[in-house]
Amino acid sequence: MRDLIDMWGNTRMVVLTAMSASLYAAILIPFKVLPIIPGVTELRPANAVPVVCSFLFGPAGAWGAAIGNLIGDFFGGIGPGDLFGFVANFLYGFIPYRAWEALTDADPIPRTLPGWLGFAGVVLIASGACALTVGWGLNLLGFVPFRVLGNVVLINNTLASLVLGPFLLAVLYPRVKRGQLLYRDILHRPPPARTRRRFGLLLVTIATGSGMVLGNLLSSGALHVPFLATAAAANGTGAAAVGLGLLPVWLLLLVGVALL
Repeated sequence: MRDLIDMWGNTRMVVLTAMSASLYAAILIPFKVLPIIPGVTELRPANAVPVVCSFLFGPAGAWGAAIGNLIGDFFGGIGPGDLFGFVANFLYGFIPYRAWEALTDADPIPRTLPGWLGFAGVVLIASGACALTVGWGLNLLGFVPFRVLGNVVLINNTLASLVLGPFLLAVLYPRVKRGQLLYRDILHRPPPARTRRRFGLLLVTIATGSGMVLGNLLSSGALHVPFLATAAAANGTGAAAVGLGLLPVWLLLLVGVALL
């Protein structure tokens, strides 16, 4: 993960970060008038941008997603939940290019059935990691139940990326590649061993899938863990049950991300 830090010493990567962030924010802001959960999230076709920028610009796309989402949040009201939004969108922009590299050396433009399946799988994992993080965080703060926000974010991200992502990549990726502006052309850093990356991807997949299921069960009250149920009854929000129950899963997610 050193490229996440080293990129700040490269002028072109910093410019690509600013470009990714401004593009993401510019598309997010107009859709603030179409809320799904007022004050929390809205219809977001812009959610295809972090995935596309991730495949194009790597770590610059990850930082751009986090910063762009924060800029967009300024237009909907800033609060403590925006910290979780920053981390969630960072993961949403970080996981796609790392997961794709763990699976294949091919360009991330789905043309064949295996390519489409791989692309859809990567998008679903990245969307799930984002949904798990922001859903867990805002439920921990007692703002929105995980079963509502987590599922909305997962669907919102997945649909936007699957519908718009392949088209945008088909148009942009060959041009960026010819201009030698792909992150690999700029950073020239050898990737980690593929065995390690695939193990990391496995951990991310397990954490994301189990976290989404566990979060929904805890949030809805379908699953009761004795000491967590007591904590939930004490504050009446379920925040402690979801917050404590999902913490180990989220930590497993971070371990997997670090290995990617």
